[in-house]
Amino acid sequence: MHTMTLYSDPNSAQSHRVRIVLGEKDLIFKVEEVLSGQNNEDLIALNPNNTTPTFVDRNLVLYESRVIMEYLDERFPHPPLMPVDPVIRAKTRMVLHYIEKDLYGLLDDVKSSGEKKSKAAKQKLKENLLLSLDFIQGKKFFLSDDFSIIDCSMAPILWRLPEYGIDLPKSAKPILKYADRLFQRDSFLENLSEQEEEIRNSL
Repeated sequence: MHTMTLYSDPNSAQSHRVRIVLGEKDLIFKVEEVLSGQNNEDLIALNPNNTTPTFVDRNLVLYESRVIMEYLDERFPHPPLMPVDPVIRAKTRMVLHYIEKDLYGLLDDVKSSGEKKSKAAKQKLKENLLLSLDFIQGKKFFLSDDFSIIDCSMAPILWRLPEYGIDLPKSAKPILKYADRLFQRDSFLENLSEQEEEIRNSL
């Protein structure tokens, strides 16, 4: 039985969400940790961009986190993380686009050494998270009572809020309860890197 390999940055939300999907699928996989900016000869041979996450399944090499996640859901359809219904599936992809652009798209600036840029990005990330309240209220997960690929993408960002110095207001209690449900899943707990565990060990 062959083992899939994930080149993963232990500090990266993008890598983290791929690990969660792999955990949800209960797959056997090997993690090669590559820190940001680190040169890894094996990774460079597979991916000239030297970026993580990079996923290897036999002769297939995939680079982008969302591409990897959707490949895994199609390659290993149980349990499904994308809806079967084409209308709901399209809505899910629209939400994923929003998450990519308005949440993950801010992370570089959030972690910027420029204080002004970082502060503005943190405020924007907080505002965008609060906009998700309408999608969570009355539901167990995002948009649905079923865990999905959206939740795999939301969990890494919500987990990192203390690291980003972002405190959500009391009005965001549904988001915090939703986050707790995500953090209690085996796929989440079993695929935290040591660095990710430390984010909340000090709380």
